[in-house]
Amino acid sequence: MTARPTLRTTLRAGGVILSALGARTRSGVPSRRGLVVPALLAILAGGSAAVTYAAVDGKPAAVAPSDRTAIETVVREYILEHPEIIPEAIERLKAKQAAAKVDEHRAALETPYKGAWEGAAAPKVTLVAFMDYACGYCRASLPDLARLVKDNPDLRIVYRELPIITQGSLGAARVSQVAADEGKFMAFHRAMYAAGNVEPETVLKVAGQAGLDVAKSKAAIKATTDDAPIMENVRLAQALGAEGTPLFVVGDQILNGSVGYETLKAAIDKARTKG
Repeated sequence: MTARPTLRTTLRAGGVILSALGARTRSGVPSRRGLVVPALLAILAGGSAAVTYAAVDGKPAAVAPSDRTAIETVVREYILEHPEIIPEAIERLKAKQAAAKVDEHRAALETPYKGAWEGAAAPKVTLVAFMDYACGYCRASLPDLARLVKDNPDLRIVYRELPIITQGSLGAARVSQVAADEGKFMAFHRAMYAAGNVEPETVLKVAGQAGLDVAKSKAAIKATTDDAPIMENVRLAQALGAEGTPLFVVGDQILNGSVGYETLKAAIDKARTKG
């Protein structure tokens, strides 16, 4: 019988997978010809040639050799004269792929774990934040998130624990679930980042400051069961191609890193207009 993987094993593998995904994102760029030519043919060829080259199941249909040569010549000359369209096409492809990933997992992403959220009770826009209490970039994002909630009364922020940095991150994430169970998530969340480290004694001190049951918090740190919500967060992050923490999801966009207030606000505004 195959042994069931522990959360620690899953998280360690998750960290490796996240790093690999980041590397693949940087190096796995589709070939220029494969990306650009099909997109441009319908625009540049015109007339009967464009109709003949209509896509079938996402692949261009066959054309007469003479037409194909003429079309490819026009496309090649256009690309050489306007190489700036290549990165634009790549960015559009990335955005389309990101939107598809978010749509596939939207319900799971935007449904919070009990009280692990802040903002609007009936939101028009939901921002999902994957964070780790040992992550300095997550800590640096807190003022931006607080400002976004203040400036956008229709916004809800759903917090998802992604403890991938240290073993202490996992203990803090478990206690955050206790806080969410007791309706004291945001008090613990803010105090945990202010504490500056994720050592067990610090986590328990913060739990007491936030008004949590310290005995229950201590038991949570040592627990080896009931980690399903955290494992689900790891699965979602991997599905989204996360490169680390923080990871934000707004509307159809996936934003890796501490991207700042303006970028997040623009994503919120865009999501609001689509909604």
